[in-house]
Amino acid sequence: MYPPELKYTNDHEWIRLSGSNAKIGITDYAQKQLGDVVYLELPEVGRTFKKGDVFGTIESVKAVSELYCPVGGEVTEVNGALAQHPEAVNREPHSSWMIALKISNAADATDLLDAQRYTELTK
Repeated sequence: MYPPELKYTNDHEWIRLSGSNAKIGITDYAQKQLGDVVYLELPEVGRTFKKGDVFGTIESVKAVSELYCPVGGEVTEVNGALAQHPEAVNREPHSSWMIALKISNAADATDLLDAQRYTELTK
């Protein structure tokens, strides 16, 4: 159910690691809990975050939730298309990335969950 090439957090974000770069989004579980996503607030390119920092918010018809950075780093890209059409998160949560980061500390990724452990967490 959850793509094995991604890593996951207890806060229901996913991260796709590629060397010292990463893309971040929310999981299928998270989007189902939120319901219809209607708005995303994402940071500007150049902002830096520490692991666990709030990098934005996601708003649905049910709630507003904070988005947490799974690793520390600098925002190198923001998915502007997703900001314009946040409902894509509901259709394709594991390919709808929100931000891209240049990772500042690779060790931040060591305690992320693999797909099997994340599946167990969401049962």
